[in-house]
Amino acid sequence: MLFRRQKANKAIADCGMKSRRGEWEKGRRGERSRVVKRLPFSSSLRLPVFIIRIPQPVIAAALCLLVSALCLLPPKSPARAQKEAQPNLLEVGGASKPLNSKDTPAELKVVSYNIRWRGGEELKQVIKLLREDPAIGGASIIGLQEVDRNKRRTGNTNTARQIADALGMRYAWAAPPAREGDGEEETGVELLSVFPLSNITRVLLTHEGPDGRRRVAVAATVQVGPIPVRVYSVHAETRMPVEKKVEHWRAVLDDLRLYPKVERAIVLGDFNTIKRKDVRAARSLFADAGFTTPFADDRPTWKTFVVRLKLDWLWLRGLEANGFGIDKDVDLSDHWPLWATVKLNKKTGANVAVK
Repeated sequence: MLFRRQKANKAIADCGMKSRRGEWEKGRRGERSRVVKRLPFSSSLRLPVFIIRIPQPVIAAALCLLVSALCLLPPKSPARAQKEAQPNLLEVGGASKPLNSKDTPAELKVVSYNIRWRGGEELKQVIKLLREDPAIGGASIIGLQEVDRNKRRTGNTNTARQIADALGMRYAWAAPPAREGDGEEETGVELLSVFPLSNITRVLLTHEGPDGRRRVAVAATVQVGPIPVRVYSVHAETRMPVEKKVEHWRAVLDDLRLYPKVERAIVLGDFNTIKRKDVRAARSLFADAGFTTPFADDRPTWKTFVVRLKLDWLWLRGLEANGFGIDKDVDLSDHWPLWATVKLNKKTGANVAVK
């Protein structure tokens, strides 16, 4: 190895390229410039060959400029994505008749339903139920989960927009990022309202599920006359330790903390509280944050064969439920829809601190 290195150094020296610090010479105006060594002409190309030695201060300056440019690049998206992040996974639209403060109702009907990506004729049945069913029909605020926008299983139909158009409601739809190699966007969550929506946010829930799967919530401030209500439709992960599930759900409360002036809030959806300890953890987290729910912990919202589980929740802050129920006559999904009529007081006096 030493012999090869000595031989290479000799070859370089013969060409006038031996490594050593270059010499400086004075220019006509006294500037100092680097001497450029000119080598013999190439016999094959008949072109001169030049070797330019760049001073170390120039290299250092270039590296400093590169580091500065990297520091100015925009930061990566945070774990909880906002409405500006990945706008293709957040869609807003729909229309409803204009409402003013005189139209502010004394109470609202709120519905939560995991429709399990219904499409085609089954989706039309879901829409009819949301319009006409005695229990869940005619709601002012609806939160849906597993709503497809562009998936083969539902004919690549934008079912979120189809539901909103059929009901004549405003809507916001959001989905998590697609898993690598999946080739399709994930199913999403939807929020529908007869009232104006503002501060619409896509909330990426903390932690990954199996194979890097992510879950989201969609949130908006619903302007019920002069009263703002912050509403969330959530679809949480199934297979995750309860400790991570708590952090998963807390992403919603972290977003709610950004709106301290909004006293009233509704958090609804499929929390996938499969185990009893999941149910206890969900109740503890939201109760500590000032929320209540009219639904008991032992009321199942999901069924398959003989198994019944409580997976879905409807949490209220600064609001009171006058009536509520689980519509077990609706069997288009493996989930049953939840509904509640909510009393809307002009003054809540609620403790709005979110822990």
